[in-house]
Amino acid sequence: MFRWKLMLHTALPLAALLATNAGAAVPLKILGFDDMSCRAWSASKDDVEQRALYVAWVRGVLSGHNYANPSQQVSAISSGTVEQHVNRYCTDKPLGQFSDAAFRLSDQFSGRNAAITK
Repeated sequence: MFRWKLMLHTALPLAALLATNAGAAVPLKILGFDDMSCRAWSASKDDVEQRALYVAWVRGVLSGHNYANPSQQVSAISSGTVEQHVNRYCTDKPLGQFSDAAFRLSDQFSGRNAAITK
């Protein structure tokens, strides 16, 4: 029950964010954790609860993508696949943000295959 509430509280604000006009020159505001760095992601490797929260947040991003883009839905994706994708992204870009890994995941699994422009 806690996970569903967490996903609801993170997905709805993100869905509203994604539904805004993409052509506007407004900077993207990420509603997430205080530290969205790949360093924080990597440090959560042995903290099961923190890692689960991060994975739930990424899944909320994917739900927000589906809400904002009904014609380009991300299919069912396991938490393990999410974790593997973010691990790869953060290994390749250790100074990056795991929020960007979530956006690239939505690109890959929605069929869009084009990066979200900021």
